[in-house]
Amino acid sequence: MSDNCCQNKGSELTKLKKQQAKILWVVLFINLVMFVVEFGAGIRADSVSLTGDSLDMLGDTLVYASSLYVINKGSKAQAGSAFLKGIIMFLFAIAVFARATYQFFSGVTPEANVMSAIGFIALCANLVCLLLLARHRKDNLNMSSVWICSRNDIIANISVLVAAGLVFLTGSILPDLAVGLLLTFVFAKSAGKVLSQSWRALA
Repeated sequence: MSDNCCQNKGSELTKLKKQQAKILWVVLFINLVMFVVEFGAGIRADSVSLTGDSLDMLGDTLVYASSLYVINKGSKAQAGSAFLKGIIMFLFAIAVFARATYQFFSGVTPEANVMSAIGFIALCANLVCLLLLARHRKDNLNMSSVWICSRNDIIANISVLVAAGLVFLTGSILPDLAVGLLLTFVFAKSAGKVLSQSWRALA
């Protein structure tokens, strides 16, 4: 009876990990494609917020790849992966801040139409990712940290759309810069949370 119980639990765990891996591959592909699209559009439109959001997409792609690597490993390896995700988030916060500083001194007004169109596509893509990850967000630290990354993407996408609207209405660079700085704050705060959780798990 006990052996059958252990076998059943082992089978369920294997099935769960396969489900997690399948979802992670899907969201990894979505984020990689959107990084290429958003980064190109952000450079073309001279948009800090769009470029920052594209870097977040790249960061998430690396995060999902890391999560796939540790999906069949123990809790220590998963905590180490989560710690790496926190570092990636923090580095991208610095990158967005640097881009915002450059944009401020260059004084070029971004193209609101490109920002809004690409921002909307990115929002739809990330909503799909969030829905796919939602049922697994409480499975373990690995999937929880992945879900947090995806949730941050939604905040970033909405912020880009708000910035695009304000740039269109005012013709000013300031809304785009403000969103860029907001993304810096969100990334840094989330990085701190993930780093704290993973450090406790590693300790």
